[in-house]
Amino acid sequence: MKLDKIAASFCLEGIVEKVEPMGEGFINDTFIISTIDSDTPDYLLQRKNKRIFTDVPAMMENIQKVCTHIRQKVVEKNGDPMREAMTIVPANDGKLYFQDEEGEFWAVCIFIADTISYQAAKTPELAFQGGKGIGKFQAMVSDLNEPLTDILPGFHNIRYRFGQWDKVLANDPVGRKARLSEEISWIESRREEMLSFWKLVESGEIPTRVTHNDTKINNILFDHNGEVLCVIDLDTVLNSTCLNDFGDAMRSYTNTGLEDDTDLNKVSCDIGIFEGFTRGYLSETIGFLNKKELEYLAFSARYITYEQVLRFLMDYIDGDNYYKIKHPEHNYQRTLAQYKLLTSMEEQYVEMFSIVRNVADGLA
Repeated sequence: MKLDKIAASFCLEGIVEKVEPMGEGFINDTFIISTIDSDTPDYLLQRKNKRIFTDVPAMMENIQKVCTHIRQKVVEKNGDPMREAMTIVPANDGKLYFQDEEGEFWAVCIFIADTISYQAAKTPELAFQGGKGIGKFQAMVSDLNEPLTDILPGFHNIRYRFGQWDKVLANDPVGRKARLSEEISWIESRREEMLSFWKLVESGEIPTRVTHNDTKINNILFDHNGEVLCVIDLDTVLNSTCLNDFGDAMRSYTNTGLEDDTDLNKVSCDIGIFEGFTRGYLSETIGFLNKKELEYLAFSARYITYEQVLRFLMDYIDGDNYYKIKHPEHNYQRTLAQYKLLTSMEEQYVEMFSIVRNVADGLA
């Protein structure tokens, strides 16, 4: 089905001028729908990846619940809900998605124009704003009590990942295990520490909250004054520990190299970026985080990075079935680079822990 016909399947205002590709998404295919009149909005059209998101209708219900809640919060504070919250546009049949003749799922939201986005946080000041963005998002949904569907079972659940890991090691489908004894020991030597953390989540000592689960800085829109406008890309919203959002952000923000860097000397954890993000994040979340969450906030950076080391190495041993690779050793190179980041975090962990404690004490 042609893109203009898909666009016409949604409740759009104005006359559509064109539909063009936008960006290079790793998960979904994104297009911008431009309208002719200046007084009608443009729109973002996405083809949702049904291989990863196996229940798109439930995913869209999650997104709508979160967007509705955030819009109410923005209105209560006399903000602009059209710019400070995502607006989902229903299909002509009233559903939050459209399914085409080939079974593909499509969704539309209003395009928030005149914004700034960043691909990386290169300075502590920008990291601070990124931390405020994720913290602000979590604060606004901290009292959202409507249940969300678990559209990514096992996501950031290390017990679930160990179950996958053990099966892959037992099967060794492409015969790579024998030459990876050192790398496998990296995983096994930290197993109990990671499970001890996860037990706190399972027991409720670290509570489950509404979380974003993809906290890269390019999922935050800023205005031209550098202030946070809106957190976007809500496909992965679900109930988990908010420490996952913090840890995932630190895995991407603080890395001085690339996720798959071939020069491991370039890879380390930038403690200045960590401090900047922490200050921004806690400025918005200190009012609802409990003592156990604060105690493990710094550890969450190690936890999420460790999980990614495990997943890259597991996929390599399994024959590269999950992550897209550019060459046969790509997942192995990713493993090495993420492990270097993990060890850098471990070396600086005492300082990271102290930063969280000092910032929290200063805000209390």
